[in-house]
Amino acid sequence: MTPWEMAAVLAAGTGAGAVNAVVGSGTLITFPVLLAAGLPPVTATVSNGLGLVPGSITAALGYREELRGQGRRVLLLAIGAVLGGLTGAVLLLTLPASAFERIVPVLVGLALVLVACQPWIARRVRRRRAAGGPVRRDGGPLLFTGLTLASVYGGYFSAAQGIIYVSLMGMLLDETLQRLNAVKNVLAAVVNTVAALLFLFFAEFDWTAVVLIAAGSALGGLIGARTGRRFSPAVLRTLIVSVGTVALVHLMLH
Repeated sequence: MTPWEMAAVLAAGTGAGAVNAVVGSGTLITFPVLLAAGLPPVTATVSNGLGLVPGSITAALGYREELRGQGRRVLLLAIGAVLGGLTGAVLLLTLPASAFERIVPVLVGLALVLVACQPWIARRVRRRRAAGGPVRRDGGPLLFTGLTLASVYGGYFSAAQGIIYVSLMGMLLDETLQRLNAVKNVLAAVVNTVAALLFLFFAEFDWTAVVLIAAGSALGGLIGARTGRRFSPAVLRTLIVSVGTVALVHLMLH
């Protein structure tokens, strides 16, 4: 990488760490930057997955106050996250690169739709809560299954993984969005770590990209966790959709 490319990857890692801590979808910032730096799509995804692990951990630590009283719930859902994340990572390594190059544009497009629809999802969640109803403490088998499947997606390609988590939990649990966001950060950290352990031994990655994204995402995770309540969701959503659209166009043209 050139010095300018390294600076861009570091900045993208910082932005991704902050965005992941608040809403998710940080991969839509780092992935196109890695492609622009010349990394093949699969190598870029693996390098990105490894690099975002520190950011996931710092974001989870930053939301530790919101995690109080949710230990049993987090432990149960983390089991599904481990199983799903491992399955997704194995699929990434075993499916041919040509399959990944066909699937990823679809996943990026799906992620962009989820990001764009997040306000509508949030309104639906608020209306459901306002209508009252029984208290759901763990979401039952439906939530466990849904989050496990979302973790398969996260282990394969993590864009908008956090938004899927929050959407599912918001519809099936009676909790504040900040407390759900805290659980989301833990689950993302679990999936990223499980996938990273597999990638370290069986996948091809770029160490320069990994180190730069790791350093940036660790800092970004702390920043996002501390200032996330002050961020404008509209600004973040516009940034993510804009960058993701560039990535989608780049993938379809190549």
